[in-house]
Amino acid sequence: MELSVLLLKLTEGMWISTKIFVLTLLFSLPLGLFVAFGRMSKNPFIMNIVKLYISVMRGTPLVLQLMVVYYGPYFIFKLSTPDRFLAVIIGFVLNYAAYFAEIYRGGIESIDIGQYEAARVLGYNKSQTFLKIIFPQVVKRILPAVTNEVITLVKDTSLAFVISVSEMFTLAKAIASAQRSVLPYVVAGIFYYVFNFIVAVVMEWWENKLAYFS
Repeated sequence: MELSVLLLKLTEGMWISTKIFVLTLLFSLPLGLFVAFGRMSKNPFIMNIVKLYISVMRGTPLVLQLMVVYYGPYFIFKLSTPDRFLAVIIGFVLNYAAYFAEIYRGGIESIDIGQYEAARVLGYNKSQTFLKIIFPQVVKRILPAVTNEVITLVKDTSLAFVISVSEMFTLAKAIASAQRSVLPYVVAGIFYYVFNFIVAVVMEWWENKLAYFS
């Protein structure tokens, strides 16, 4: 297979990988914040339910979770299996929301209690205090940990192969098998590296922009 054709096919797979990446972040980042609030809830029932969810998501392989999301409706409830791509997004979002929740929680709990008291003295309500004073500092503090998870997500998109979603790694593996060549893997590795390099540069730029919260 000519290199140009190989690049074209892998670019198509990279588009699928990119969609998985973007949609996962789009939904898991805000969901993780809500999960973090549940984890810090003073209601024991809510707190324990959320703790269990986080424990399961972090304690079982993402591959297994994807299989449960895709095959579970049929084998458990006798419903039709969902769209493969939708199952991938649901599985990734639920998994990464649990990790982001713990990152958020660590950031929120690291803020000195005196800042809440000072905001109350200045007349801020709870929502204003969190959005205007606490959250910007939290984002600054958790950004390195979030960056690690985002970079991991780029590589984890390859796990979509388990329910036959043809992202870049799946296509590279199929082409390598058909052509009996390692070149597709090399090209795929370069694609992943460039993707992660861009992500790292963007996250570092964002971290520098928030330096005034130090």
